[in-house]
Amino acid sequence: MLLSFTFTELNFAASAQAVNIVTAARVWPAQDYTRITLESAQPFVYKMSVIQSPDRVVVDIENIDLNLVIKSLSDKILASDPYIKQIRVAKFQQNVVRLVVDLKTEAKPNAFTLMPTGDYKYRLVLDVYPLKDPLMAMIAERDAASNSVNISSSNTGSAIQIEAPNQVVVAQESANSSSQPQIIVEPLPPQVESIEPNATKTTKPAETTKPVEPPIAKVEVKIPEIKSSEVKNQEVRNQGASQNTPQDTAPAKTKKSGRQIIIAIDAGHGGEDPGARGANGSHEKDVTLMIAKKLKEKIDGEPNMRGVLTRDSDFFIPLHGRVVKARNMQADLFVSIHADAFTNQSAKGSSVFALSERGATSASARYLAKKENESDLIGGVSLDDKDPVLARTLLDLSQTATINDSLKLGKAVLTQIGAINTLHASRVEQAAFAVLKSPDIPSILVETAFISNPEEERRLNDADYQDKLVTSILTGIKKYFATNPALAKTKVASD
Repeated sequence: MLLSFTFTELNFAASAQAVNIVTAARVWPAQDYTRITLESAQPFVYKMSVIQSPDRVVVDIENIDLNLVIKSLSDKILASDPYIKQIRVAKFQQNVVRLVVDLKTEAKPNAFTLMPTGDYKYRLVLDVYPLKDPLMAMIAERDAASNSVNISSSNTGSAIQIEAPNQVVVAQESANSSSQPQIIVEPLPPQVESIEPNATKTTKPAETTKPVEPPIAKVEVKIPEIKSSEVKNQEVRNQGASQNTPQDTAPAKTKKSGRQIIIAIDAGHGGEDPGARGANGSHEKDVTLMIAKKLKEKIDGEPNMRGVLTRDSDFFIPLHGRVVKARNMQADLFVSIHADAFTNQSAKGSSVFALSERGATSASARYLAKKENESDLIGGVSLDDKDPVLARTLLDLSQTATINDSLKLGKAVLTQIGAINTLHASRVEQAAFAVLKSPDIPSILVETAFISNPEEERRLNDADYQDKLVTSILTGIKKYFATNPALAKTKVASD
């Protein structure tokens, strides 16, 4: 029997075979941005545009099947999503499926594709960013509120102003000698440029932002008596102040300073990047977020201390983005929370790591750093957009003094953790972790336990053990500040 096909029939058959099938669709809403991800066995071909009145993003994807998976995107949008109202999916042309993302407000979308990595196949990612960075908006509101406060005191006494670049120090002697000295700092607004990707593929013209002159930072110091341990490395001139210099106890150094100490708490992984998987199915990203939130709650309960989270829900942040966030908030310390995994389930214990300018201190440290630094590949970072030079430079900068402080902080935390859990390494190890590469903030990475060990995985999910763990980390932080008191910020994080 002779079979014959026309060219049109053969071409149709070839096209039918080439249709791409979407195997997974995910949505990750957050205050920072909302991410939409499509996954398939073949590369995506697409075109994105932005339309106004009303605001919406249109993504035309070529040669894909309009199946139930891609249609399910409409059901994945939550009413609480800060940026996306709804998603409409339909056949636009014979070989084109159109996604219309209706926005709640103007936004900066960025679409890009990712090659297969880890457990993921080819991915098409659409990130919807707000026009105004929520973090920078919060800082601006905080600074505006601080600058509107009228500096006054019910106590009488002499006052001297000492002006320096970007800083005004107001020293005041209280008439009440029994009151404790206070240092109240109003931080300068950061000058770090936002690291959010630019939507280079959009038809919407890019907006420019004029640089804003930062307001003068103010430090108010109320001094009934000058104590050497609390004014170390600060010039405070007050002719009427008492000359007595009694020694403070260790805990008092943290509590007596009115200067608010800011601790950046980084919950490892998140969103598209699940991190390690536990023996019984736990995901590292979920465990680290629970612990990070509890640590923030503990820190916020301390006088003059405040914790800030790099992420407060399940979404992905690039490694350098975590560093820049901490610097934007003018953090005094950076603590990254993780839960290690190893091929051998018997591996157990906690570890603390600091940055290394040279080589890793052990083979396991080198292995772990390599694995953690691959988070950007798994989570998905756009290679098309041009991040600010600062973001990339930051990854290559380090200062010996900052690393030394990180080692001191790490030792204090490791000692406390050792009281509640076995230590995998008895000393603070070092490796080239990208997330620790802040040039001016002491930074440590805490591997709380091996999530791949069934017993330690159980403990990591136990509320009582989490409380003990965050208490030990906080105690270590306070002991660090007992010998390394936080000083007033004299400069702004800048590029």
